[in-house]
Amino acid sequence: MLFYVHAQDKPGVADQLFRFAEAHWSYMDRFDGRMILRGPTLSEDGEEHTGSVHVVDLADRAAAERFATEEPYWKAGLYQEFTAVPAVVLLRREPAAEVPYTLVTAQWSPRARTPGEVEPRLLGAEPDDRLDFAAVLVDDDQATTTGVVAAVRALPDEARSLVQSWADRLAGGPAPLTVRRWQRGGRN
Repeated sequence: MLFYVHAQDKPGVADQLFRFAEAHWSYMDRFDGRMILRGPTLSEDGEEHTGSVHVVDLADRAAAERFATEEPYWKAGLYQEFTAVPAVVLLRREPAAEVPYTLVTAQWSPRARTPGEVEPRLLGAEPDDRLDFAAVLVDDDQATTTGVVAAVRALPDEARSLVQSWADRLAGGPAPLTVRRWQRGGRN
């Protein structure tokens, strides 16, 4: 089962991240074949690490929570919180390196899901080329939607406008989008 795992840095830990970077990389190497998307969230100017995002194939919620809490930055006390939510991928393209990305997310109260009828059409017949990743966040039974996550090759305002309409349709009304700068991660 795929899980969207987002860990948010505690304020003022940027200098400490470097100290645990190799431990972080070594830990993530164990999951390399199961990673669908990964990379750090960044400050508005794209210069500071503000968190980490992973979409990873894990057995269940307990495994997703272990993935988050056994991560070296978490164990070192550098993260203030994490989110681990099941995800259903609607679109997956390989993110390019060295281009500006925005991670767009939304969370809402559970809403009944219609996977075969609505989700495949949400993005249109030919999704915008700037959209490299899109997933619906769901409950453990995948019966309801609880949000979205998307990686968009654009700066925050443009990315928000690209995702807003299909997120609104999925949410059944205005979806409260959050945008964060993001970059593709991994050793390769």
